[in-house]
Amino acid sequence: MQDNWEPKIIAFVCNWCTYAGADLAGTSRFKYASNVRIIKTPCSGRIDPMFLVHTLEKGADGVMISGCHPNDCHYNEGNFNARRKYMVMRALLTQLGIDMERITISWCSASEGIKFANLVNEVTEKIKKLGPYKDIVQLNKSER
Repeated sequence: MQDNWEPKIIAFVCNWCTYAGADLAGTSRFKYASNVRIIKTPCSGRIDPMFLVHTLEKGADGVMISGCHPNDCHYNEGNFNARRKYMVMRALLTQLGIDMERITISWCSASEGIKFANLVNEVTEKIKKLGPYKDIVQLNKSER
């Protein structure tokens, strides 16, 4: 592995809480790794398991899912749906041979900018230790 390799991490975040928390982290100038690219979703409950598969397939080394804390969802039950979907996602992704260490789910409110910054740093360090993710890309190329 190259010494200068940096992981690519995609974060699917809810519009109402985690995205605002990420914005707060930026405006507060909290220091965090620049490895994460954010995809804003209306709600964490809207994240489809196939989003994760496609994200890893397209070259991401890790994925974050983050939404409102339970009972604080703008859509009342969206984060509960996200949590239930995550349990199903774990089974599906494990069956596909995807290392679940590369997927992180968390809850982060709009006022938790420092929590978001710390989460990004923790996930980045964890993915750096795991190294580049190539399993899905190699699988798809060998099937062609």
